[in-house]
Amino acid sequence: MRSASRVVATSVALGLLLAGCASFPDQGNGGNAQSWQPQPKLTDAPGPQPNAPGSGSDSGGTIPGPGGGSRTPVPPPQGCTDFDANVIGTCMAPLAAVAALPGGATGLAAERTTGRVLAVQHGADPKPVATIAVDASTDGGLTGLALSPTYQQDQLVYAYVTTATDNRIMRFAVGDVPKAVLTGIPKGPKHNRGVLAVDRSGALLVATGDAGNPAAASDPTSLAGKVLRIDGFGHAASGNPNPASPVVVSGLQDPGGMCTAADGSSAWVTDQTDAADQLFRITPGQPQLGSPAWTWPDRPGVAGCAAFTDEVSVATVHKPGLQVLSLAKTGGFSGRPSTILDGQGGYGLIGAMDVIDQNTLLVGTVNKDGGKPVSSDDRAIVLPKPNGSSPKD
Repeated sequence: MRSASRVVATSVALGLLLAGCASFPDQGNGGNAQSWQPQPKLTDAPGPQPNAPGSGSDSGGTIPGPGGGSRTPVPPPQGCTDFDANVIGTCMAPLAAVAALPGGATGLAAERTTGRVLAVQHGADPKPVATIAVDASTDGGLTGLALSPTYQQDQLVYAYVTTATDNRIMRFAVGDVPKAVLTGIPKGPKHNRGVLAVDRSGALLVATGDAGNPAAASDPTSLAGKVLRIDGFGHAASGNPNPASPVVVSGLQDPGGMCTAADGSSAWVTDQTDAADQLFRITPGQPQLGSPAWTWPDRPGVAGCAAFTDEVSVATVHKPGLQVLSLAKTGGFSGRPSTILDGQGGYGLIGAMDVIDQNTLLVGTVNKDGGKPVSSDDRAIVLPKPNGSSPKD
C-alpha cells in the first residue's frame, strides 16, 4: 500500500520480495512442485497504533464507536493509495483469511480466488509470500489461514484450500514448497469453505463445510461438516475424545470463521445455514454443536470472528460492518449485538478477522465479491477492539 499520510507504525522492511509467484501443483496427485528461491523469514515489527473511536490523526481517520458514532472523514483513496491510517494493505482480491504476525504491525492476507498469501504492513505494497494452486469455481479456494503455535521458531503457516479433487490443509514456510498435511476432506458443488484456528493446547482446529451433503455432517466417518482437531502433521491431536479420529464436533453446514480467546476460555465457530446464520460455542467433549449461542434470521452472511474474554465480534459478508456480542458472567450474551462500521465511513463488507492483541484486530474486506468496492479494495485493516456494551437498536 502507498500512503501520502503519516503511517501509524514504523515501516519495517519485510525482505519478502519473491522473484515470481510460484504455483504449487497438488502434491498428492503427483504434480511436479516448483521450487522457491530461498528467502529471509518474516520479521517482527513494532505493534500498530490504530485510531481509537473519537481520536484524531493527521489523515483524520477514526472508526465509529459502538452504536454507530460519527467517523471523521478521510480523503477518498486514489487508485491503490489509501489515506486511511488504519489501512495496511490495498488492491488485493477478496480476502477470505488473515493472520496477524508477531509484533502486530505486519500480517498475512489470503486471497480466496487466486490462492495467494501476501504479507501486509504499513507503508508498503502487499508482498506475495506463497501461491497455492486452488479451485475457486464454487465457494472454495483459499479460505483458512493460521500460524503454527510455535511460529516464531518454525515460521510455519497452515492454509485451508480447495483443489480440483478435494479440500485439504496445506503447510508452508517462506522459501519452501507448500506440503499437504491433511487431504481427502470432501468437496462438492457448494459449502467447500473451511477455516482454521489454534486452541490453547497448540492443536490446530479445522472447521469444514458439508460439501453440499447435509448427511455428511452427521456421518462420523466423513470429515465434512465437522470441527477437526489435529497436530501439525494432520494426525488426530492428543486428547481427542476418540484418539484415532480428528473429529471432535459434528453438524456444520457452511462455516465462515472460527476463533479462540487468548486465555483459552472459549472457542467459537460461525455457520451459514439454509434457515439462519449462527454462532456456536465449541464445547470440549460435546460431539454435536448443540443450540447456537446466537442466531441471525436475516442471514447477514456470518464470516470471520474474533474472541475476547468479554465479547465476540463477527464479520458479515452480505451486510456491511461487524456484529459485536458482549459476554455475560454466566457465559451467555448480555443482549443483542451492537453493529459497528455499518454506515458512511465504514469499510464495507468484512470477511476475515484475527486478533493482534487484546486491544487490536486485523481484518480483511471482500468488497469485490458482492460489495461496493472503492479503488483501493480489497484491503487489510488494523482496527481497535470494538466495545459491544451499548447495543444498537
